Amino acid sequence: MTEFDNDLADPDGDSPEAICGSKEVGAIAHLYRAEVYRSTVWRQRLDQTTNWAVISTGIGLSVAFASAQASPFPIVLVGALCIVFLTLESRRYRFFYVWRFRARVLEIAFYVPMLRGEGARIPLDRGTALSDDYEKPQYRISMIRAIGRRLRRNYGWLFAILGAAYFAKIAIHPTDVETWSQFIRRAHIGPIPGLVAIAGGLTFHAIWIGVAVKTWLDERYDKSKMADFLKSRQDVNTNANTLDREEAHTKMDILGR
Repeated sequence: MTEFDNDLADPDGDSPEAICGSKEVGAIAHLYRAEVYRSTVWRQRLDQTTNWAVISTGIGLSVAFASAQASPFPIVLVGALCIVFLTLESRRYRFFYVWRFRARVLEIAFYVPMLRGEGARIPLDRGTALSDDYEKPQYRISMIRAIGRRLRRNYGWLFAILGAAYFAKIAIHPTDVETWSQFIRRAHIGPIPGLVAIAGGLTFHAIWIGVAVKTWLDERYDKSKMADFLKSRQDVNTNANTLDREEAHTKMDILGR
């Protein structure tokens, strides 16, 4: 037992009491307000990058369709810019999810019992999720999953609009396309041949669609819940020991074969 555990232990040797005093409840309430505020701030930052992407898309489409002789290249530039915005927003989303995770844990562990009439009691060993996160902050969502979520929410629609606009531009300006070879010639981007440009565009759209679908499937089959983070240290250790034993048995079975 560490010195910290000795300070928490009751002088009579009893187990530590739950967090239920008025001072502790007030501190938890202020902590919840702070976490909600921080999550709100980062949510606003997410909206900023989305607004930048939408405005850039509108400007690019306006320039590209301003005249029949205008080049479709601004659409490609805007698409590249939206990729940058997507990367920035996914990184911000990971930070946002840190504060959202903390607020949700407080809601489930603190406010839900109060609303059910069970009282504002948080057993000390049930604060593991928050205490560990404050000691060693960590992301609660991977970068690829954050990208997938932002694609499904916003950027997938923008990329679809840009892709459709690009093909519509080269199909109708300056006149309606009549042959496939003419369509390929219009798709030229500087020194890049039209066929290469089209293949690159289709590959890009296939990649972002694949990422969006793959991350959606991963989240759909992920059975973990927020309540899983509220398990006591004893439950966590028991589960860990169980997994270790199962892994050891699996290895022994493999070696026995």
